[in-house]
Amino acid sequence: MDRVGSALRVFALRLGPGQELLSSLLAFVEERQLKAPFIITCVGSVTKATLRLANASLENTNEVVCLQERFEIVSLVGTLNTEAHLHICLADKEGRTIGGHVLGDLEVFTTAELVVGEASDLHFTRELDSRTGFPELVIQKRSEQI
Repeated sequence: MDRVGSALRVFALRLGPGQELLSSLLAFVEERQLKAPFIITCVGSVTKATLRLANASLENTNEVVCLQERFEIVSLVGTLNTEAHLHICLADKEGRTIGGHVLGDLEVFTTAELVVGEASDLHFTRELDSRTGFPELVIQKRSEQI
């Protein structure tokens, strides 16, 4: 288990109607050259979302749902390195929730208010983990980064 401490930098941003949340976050990270970014919190709403559901495995990586209705963002968590790993929970007009791994197509309805953190002493990358079959988080001190 990797356990490494770090100082913290915090950024806040707001996305408006029609903006795509994932690509906007990745552009934000790239513009600021953040090396170990992660979501602290997010509130807002979306009209579309493409999610991979929790039953993904080596044999079945494509259990995907494409949603097109108005949802409140109940939770958004994860890391934002080049290969972002985000999970979202959305609530529909009746309060029913659905969640999963964000694949994209998160179109903002009214707003998305985000607070993004960066572990300023760390660098996040991903490497294929033979145990899971997925690219998993690798945490390095920036001084150890190659």
